[in-house]
Amino acid sequence: MKILPHLLKTIAFAVLLLFCGLPAMAETVLSKLLPDVKAGELVEGADAFGALHPEVAAVEVLKGGERIGWAFVTSDYVSTTGYSGKPIHTMVAVDDAAQVIGVELVKHSEPIILIGIPDSKIKALVHGYTGLDLVAEAESGGSSHQLDIISGATVTIMVIDDSIVRSGLKVARQLGLGGLAVEEAGTGPQFEINPDAKAASDWMTLEGDGTLRRLSLDVGQVNAAFAAMDDPRAAKRALTEAPETTFIEMQVALVSHPAIGRAILGDAVAQNIEDWLDEGDHAIAIVGRGLYSFKGSGYVRGGIFDRIVLIQNDVSVRFRDRMHKRINTIAADGAPAFNEADLFKIPADSGFDPTQPFRIQLLVHRDVAAIEKVFTTFDLGYQLPPIYVRAVAPPEAAAVPAAVAQVTDQSELDAQQALWKRIWESKTTEIIVLGVMLTILTVVFFFQSFATRNERWFFWFRMTFLTVTLVYLGWYANAQLSVVNLMALFGSLISGFSWQAFLLDPLTFILWFAVAAALLFWGRGAYCGWLCPFGALQELLNRIGRALHIPQWTLPWGLHERLWPLKYMIFLGLFGVSLTSIEQAERLAEVEPFKTAIILNFVRAWPFVAYVGALLVAGLFVERFFCRYLCPLGAALAIPARLRMFDWLKRYHECGNPCQTCAHQCPVQAIHPTGEINPNECINCLHCQVLYQSKTTCPVVIKKMKRRSKDASGPDLTRYVGHPNQHPKPPTT
Repeated sequence: MKILPHLLKTIAFAVLLLFCGLPAMAETVLSKLLPDVKAGELVEGADAFGALHPEVAAVEVLKGGERIGWAFVTSDYVSTTGYSGKPIHTMVAVDDAAQVIGVELVKHSEPIILIGIPDSKIKALVHGYTGLDLVAEAESGGSSHQLDIISGATVTIMVIDDSIVRSGLKVARQLGLGGLAVEEAGTGPQFEINPDAKAASDWMTLEGDGTLRRLSLDVGQVNAAFAAMDDPRAAKRALTEAPETTFIEMQVALVSHPAIGRAILGDAVAQNIEDWLDEGDHAIAIVGRGLYSFKGSGYVRGGIFDRIVLIQNDVSVRFRDRMHKRINTIAADGAPAFNEADLFKIPADSGFDPTQPFRIQLLVHRDVAAIEKVFTTFDLGYQLPPIYVRAVAPPEAAAVPAAVAQVTDQSELDAQQALWKRIWESKTTEIIVLGVMLTILTVVFFFQSFATRNERWFFWFRMTFLTVTLVYLGWYANAQLSVVNLMALFGSLISGFSWQAFLLDPLTFILWFAVAAALLFWGRGAYCGWLCPFGALQELLNRIGRALHIPQWTLPWGLHERLWPLKYMIFLGLFGVSLTSIEQAERLAEVEPFKTAIILNFVRAWPFVAYVGALLVAGLFVERFFCRYLCPLGAALAIPARLRMFDWLKRYHECGNPCQTCAHQCPVQAIHPTGEINPNECINCLHCQVLYQSKTTCPVVIKKMKRRSKDASGPDLTRYVGHPNQHPKPPTT
């Protein structure tokens, strides 16, 4: 009967979440961010914003009551994301001549400020886009301007540049600014891939007929390009190799065309490419040799190939590690030897047309100071030769439906759905590993009496599990939950919930789902004690410290009990700040060391590293010091953990009175001197369950073992023997 009240609470809580999670009416990013931007800060001389355009996500910019331009937010038009995996919201204003008259970086989640680059420096660079001519960009395919790069923020700046140019062209065309207009679908010649085309089998012929396209740069050309820059330091750091030395020779082919894929890579690899690509996806092969790598090493750290980008009109595709495969062998006869050979996937929702010309833009950098670089770009143009395409009849013009906006919304939803599905497919291995970990942990919790029977075996199982949590789940997969996730969830429930945003990170989504279920069964300890990478780091370091004979401090119970509320106060403070400013709350959430220690692998400014170091040092003396007293995520999880339906941890009547063995050995002092386990502080390490069955440590078990041993030895009949002729009396039972 005791279960019923818990069950009713659980159902009520689930219903509440269900109703809170109903999606709200779709809003534009512009409408959400507009109240936070002043017209005069965006455009010099402007004094107000006017009316929103009825069909385009743009608002009038007014000066003295007259419209001088239109303002929009880039993330309403492009979905390019940076290192953080989130859009960078930049507000742009354009006039009737399609000239950019103002740019403001409104909101972003990039970690650039955390690695020593001030936010003001990024904003200053963004302001430099004022004066950009979108008509010239439309004619040049987005390359008529000089790209400025800040060292250490290459990808972030490229994402901002890509967003401003592509969204600017879309808005200018939709509003007819500068004479630009949206190209009508179905007009002009239409082409498609010809699957019956044949390709040559040797490398030289493929080069000659345009199937392969080449960019070849020698040291002299690269030195000349940097010498022509405004920065004189670039010329002073010229390469010292002979001018004719190959700097890079890079070749490209569209290998998603069946004939080209088979000719260059062979039948087996071409078939693998078809299996790798979803419907509508395409792939290019890029090979290179020389002094310079077109891949570099940045993608290893951030997952983005920052030296190459595919550009086609106002479409640009920046490749991530999940869109990449290495080429091991080249099947075409006479192929040269290359230093690197790779495949890159072009997603179906990118807007890429394989029958139209495109280019691969190569970014080349040069060090001009200890931590400063300058950059220039070179283009490799590509177009499929006519033999690989065929003309198709243009579709009949269809009447424009009345609800164009609804169709567009549905198309965007479909694109978002396709995006998160591809991300989940690309994370298949990580999802399987996490699923196995969750399954093992669930089995251990359900059969904890059996799992904790052998103390030594269970100890090494726990150490192994925590090592996998830290190394694989944390440092490799970056699946570290944070209180920021909870604040973002609450914010989305208020402003308009969308599953799409949360599905973009499959491991985080699965973990939160598992945590929600575990809260009902076991409380917060299922995550905090087993699946939190930073918690695992603390415990593993403490174990190493014990092996090195570092003394362990046990705080007096009174002090320990008074330090518990600190983490709840921190969480409530962050939650309160998030109600007014989620950005400010995210900054204050740096009290969590997760980003420094797990996500960024300690590659941050020294104050952050020093803070984490201090916490880890404290954890050498007081096990899980941060978890006990400071973790706002642990506090947030402890609050709904009160809804759990079962008490799984077994206790004896003697626990706490008089026995204090478990209380003294609990790693986080979650057991009261009176014997009760505090579920808000327990991390479900199951050490108390090991002790519960220990034949050498638990006094209750030892007493039982002695009694059983005594009973098993049988009664001592000699004390009942009297006269030799008397028969002994058996004892009464």
